[in-house]
Amino acid sequence: MKTPLLTTGLNGLVGSRFALDFADSYEFDNLDLRDLTQPTDITQYEQVLGRFDNSPATHVIHLAAYTDVTGAWQQTDDTRGVAYQVNVVGTENIIKAAEATKKHVVYVSTAYVFDGEKKALYTEEDTPNPIEWYGKTKYLAEEIVKQSTTPWTILRIDMPFRSDPFEKKDTVHRIITGIQDGTLYPQFTNHFFGPTYLNDFSKVLDLVVRTQLAGLYHASSGEQWTDYEFAKLINRTLKLGGEIQKGDLEAYLVKSARPYQRNTAMSTAKLNKVLDFTPKTIDEAIAAIQI
Repeated sequence: MKTPLLTTGLNGLVGSRFALDFADSYEFDNLDLRDLTQPTDITQYEQVLGRFDNSPATHVIHLAAYTDVTGAWQQTDDTRGVAYQVNVVGTENIIKAAEATKKHVVYVSTAYVFDGEKKALYTEEDTPNPIEWYGKTKYLAEEIVKQSTTPWTILRIDMPFRSDPFEKKDTVHRIITGIQDGTLYPQFTNHFFGPTYLNDFSKVLDLVVRTQLAGLYHASSGEQWTDYEFAKLINRTLKLGGEIQKGDLEAYLVKSARPYQRNTAMSTAKLNKVLDFTPKTIDEAIAAIQI
C-alpha cells in the first residue's frame, strides 16, 4: 500500500525525479496552480489549508520555489514580487497549514543562504548571511520553518543535477550542451560549489519520511568543485571531445552588478551519519549521466 504524501513543486527538476523514483512507494498529492482538477496557489492560505485538511498524509515535501537567481535579484526588497511571494509567503502558508493539521514539513533549501566567503565546506553550524535576494528569501523561509511548532526538516542542496535529461536543463546538461555545440563560456577556476546528485537526493527525501528525521541537514554531495574541474570531469567521463577554457570569477565580478558567492560547497558529515544507503561520488554520478 502506498503512503500518502503531500508535495509542492513535484513537477520541477527536483520533484519530478523524486516522483519518478518513488512512484511505487507514495501516493503523491501535489499542490500546483497549474493542476487542472485542483489548482492550488500556495500564496493563498485558505487554498493550502483546504488541501491539507483533506489529506491523510503525515508529511509534506515543500519543493516549490522561485529559483531564478538573476530574476530574484531584479526583485530585490520587493515583498510583493513573485520571488518573495512564492519563497516566503508560500512557505509561511505551508507551515501554518501544517501546524493546523499536525503534519511534518520537509523544506528544501539552498546553499545560497551563505555569503560564500568561507574557504572550507559550510556546516550546519555556520551562520547564514545571504548576499542576494534569492538567498535571502530562502533564508527567511528557513527561519519561518525553524520557528514553527510542527515537526520540520530542512535539507540544503546546491547545483542540483540528475542522470536523465529534463525540460529545464540542470547544470550538468547545460555544460554538456555547451561542449557539444561549442558555446560553453570559460569556466571559473576560482569559484567553488558542491553539486547535488538528485537521484541520491530522492533517496534522502524518502529516508526523511520513512524515519521521521527532523532538523537541519546539508544534503549535497559533500564535495567541493570548481566550475572548470567539474566541466573537465564531464568532458572526460562522457568522452565529449570538447575543450574547456579557464575563466576568472574576480574578473567577472568587476563587470557584474549581481553579487556572486565564491563558495557554496557544504559538508554532509551530519547527514552521512544517518543515511542507510551509500551515495554516489560525483565521479560516479557523472558516469551515470544520460545524454
